[in-house]
Amino acid sequence: MPAMSPTRPTRILVAECIHEVCSFNPVPTRYDDFLVHRGDQLLAYHRGIGSEVAGALGVFAERPSIEAVPTFGARGITSGGTIPAADFTRLADEFLGDLRTAGPADAVYFALHGAMAAEGEDDPEGYLLAEARKILGDTVPIVASFDLHGVLTDRMLRHADAIVLYHTYPHIDFLETGQRAARLLLRLLDREIRPVTARVRIPALVRGDELITATGVYGELIREAQAIERGPGGLSAGVFIGNPFTDVPDLACYSVVCTDGDPDLARREAVRLAERFWELREKMQARLTPLAQAVRQASSVTRGTVAMVDAADATSSGAPGDSNAVLRELLASGYAGRALIPLVDPAAVAAAFSAGVEGTVRVSVGGAFDRRHRPVEVVARVRLVSDGRFRSESFGQEWYAGRTAVLQVETMTLVVTARPVHLYDRSLFFAHGQDPRTFDLVVVKSPHCQRHMYADWCAKLINVDAPGATSANLPTLGHTRCRRPVFPLDVNVAFTPQAELFSRNTDFHQ
Repeated sequence: MPAMSPTRPTRILVAECIHEVCSFNPVPTRYDDFLVHRGDQLLAYHRGIGSEVAGALGVFAERPSIEAVPTFGARGITSGGTIPAADFTRLADEFLGDLRTAGPADAVYFALHGAMAAEGEDDPEGYLLAEARKILGDTVPIVASFDLHGVLTDRMLRHADAIVLYHTYPHIDFLETGQRAARLLLRLLDREIRPVTARVRIPALVRGDELITATGVYGELIREAQAIERGPGGLSAGVFIGNPFTDVPDLACYSVVCTDGDPDLARREAVRLAERFWELREKMQARLTPLAQAVRQASSVTRGTVAMVDAADATSSGAPGDSNAVLRELLASGYAGRALIPLVDPAAVAAAFSAGVEGTVRVSVGGAFDRRHRPVEVVARVRLVSDGRFRSESFGQEWYAGRTAVLQVETMTLVVTARPVHLYDRSLFFAHGQDPRTFDLVVVKSPHCQRHMYADWCAKLINVDAPGATSANLPTLGHTRCRRPVFPLDVNVAFTPQAELFSRNTDFHQ
């Protein structure tokens, strides 16, 4: 750690790189699919939006002696396909270049995700940490925060002094995660602690309602991790559930426990969490309803709104958003109710813009990118067009769906966008004059939303078994790269928990 001069503030560099990749999405994520902020732009972007960086900055601001130095930030506009090598190289070069030119660093906070993937680089976050360490040197403390859907690699743990991860799903603790990371970093700066981390790889992939931390069995594990974190010697703890759609060699679930100078405690608690997780693995699988059966169930509901949850096309999980599977089934069955459906289809949007509001178009919708979906030809009235820019209902960021059109197809209202946008809240619908509460059926392309978005008021939620790049029917996806065997892709998977230790303090090296 560089000596801190009494004539200058303590300088903490701040950077972020956040994106989640779906290996089964054929549409690559390009550099232009990221919101990039550099220097003071990074501070301006995070001011007041409840992000990890905002949380960390708030903690740093409590000490007048600290100067938070913003460097580089990149956030995916939404999740997407694998990043081409050239686009990742550009991101990495800018990220690392801004670290080089930031001036002296006494400590560093990185807001990362953990489920990025690029052509030729299966572990982008680990790469960034390793290269940052070359720039910063071995003694500068680095703390990184991660999404609990991250894939926890050796490189991440070797080059960060400590990590923290979200404790909620659906994710509502971005701000708190940044605060936890910042407080841990300050304790490192003050030389109060000597972090040692234990990690256990769990050969499982999980998906489903039991992962909701407020109500599911996974939440029980998270509360145990929080108790470890708050207990004697605890610094950070959690269970990564990975991202089943990022098909990389290290894909799995991981328990992780970081303690203050107590490797035995870290090992013991990481193993305990992993064993408990393994016992619950079968519960943490989605229960899905075949599409035709789901439509029959929806048709039988006479009061209130039915949410048809099509998580197989969840844009926030990395799907392209172009599935018309539910629309096709509704049309084929003669569903008579009013339905609200989001869809990504740039050509259909272009046709709507050409026709103009109140115009009629004969157009194919769906299947614009993913060959799992065959286009459906419809006759539609154009009800509204927009530039697709609006504010998130959840966190206040500006989102960009590209040019957007609202099309009326019989009793179906389609909100069709030129590019994918997050659908874990109702922002897209509200921004285009559509209130889901006034429809008989709404297609929700997100595995889980905060309860007030749909669950608290919908008459029924149905998780449908539809084709798609982010299907919770995990064996259908076609993993080829993750280490096998792994549950539920394989049968009779054996598990003997083994804790690996990581610490930048040589006292604790294995």
